[in-house]
Amino acid sequence: MFSLRKPLAVLALAVMSTAAMTSAAQTKTPDQRFPGVGRNATTQEVQAWDIDVRPDFKGLPAGSGSVQKGMDVWEAKCASCHGVFGESNEVFSPLVGGTTADDIKTGHAARLKDPAFPGRTTMMKVATVSTLWDYINRAMPWNAPKSLSTEEVYAVTAYLLNLGGVVPENFTLSDKNIAEVQQKLPNRNGMTAQHALWPGNEFSKNAKPDVQAAACMSNCGPVPKVRSALPEHASNNHGNLAQQNRSVGAQHGIETDGGASKAAKPAAANPKAAVPTALLEKNACIACHGMEQKIVGPAFSDIAKKYGGQLDYVLGKVKAGGSGVWGSIPMPAQPQLSDADAKVIAQWLAGSKP
Repeated sequence: MFSLRKPLAVLALAVMSTAAMTSAAQTKTPDQRFPGVGRNATTQEVQAWDIDVRPDFKGLPAGSGSVQKGMDVWEAKCASCHGVFGESNEVFSPLVGGTTADDIKTGHAARLKDPAFPGRTTMMKVATVSTLWDYINRAMPWNAPKSLSTEEVYAVTAYLLNLGGVVPENFTLSDKNIAEVQQKLPNRNGMTAQHALWPGNEFSKNAKPDVQAAACMSNCGPVPKVRSALPEHASNNHGNLAQQNRSVGAQHGIETDGGASKAAKPAAANPKAAVPTALLEKNACIACHGMEQKIVGPAFSDIAKKYGGQLDYVLGKVKAGGSGVWGSIPMPAQPQLSDADAKVIAQWLAGSKP
């Protein structure tokens, strides 16, 4: 007979040694495991990014905001794009309309099934209040996203809900009562999992999607070329894509400036002035203005032609905004724009020397 005690003892020591090594590796920080490559994110940095709010309201910060406060914030920072009453302008879709008191009772926006109804507003489609709160918090206003305080986000959300008839004018929305408001949203019961499009059986016993598709194997038509694209008038919204991609690899940016970069046409009254591209991108100016084409607002070249040499006037408009000169869509004030940045942009547009 032979003894298993010694081999078992050796095996036990080997397992303990491996476990110790694994534990040691797991306790090492990324700095130790990958020396010279980055650093650990601080708690404050993680919190700055971790701002999403779930439908069960996990992640929602404590706070509140009244409808009346929301009306003030709305008129100052939202109405220029979305209208005083959520009717919006010719660029953006309406936010409010198409819902009734019966929808609030049933939780289904009946007009979503009405082919004769002319459009689909946000209040008709959205199923969770958290979606409104989260999007306003992270993306609005368009020219200065994430600039609203927590109180302002609650207030703007409350005002939007009031416009939709969900809450009264004297209502104050907060983290304490937002779940109650959810139960009054016109399309709160509009979501469904019956088609099994969610990857799994969390919401349905049948996890197989009720859609079928078969690949064409013979006598097929031409191979479609599918790509997403901006409208032509907005294709140069963020500069020429061909100049922003690497020269190697499968993806090459298409020319989106109509050859303007090759022609080197001056966009401002001062052809020797360098285009302050970084400032225009930093302050979201190119979201509404193209170099040579109108987007939401007039082209930079048109502004330069009209106000060349009028530095003080241009500087005032860049900071304070204005309306009625270039059409029905007003330009909102730019509180996030520093005086120094505003002066550089105004000097470029007015053709003035620094």
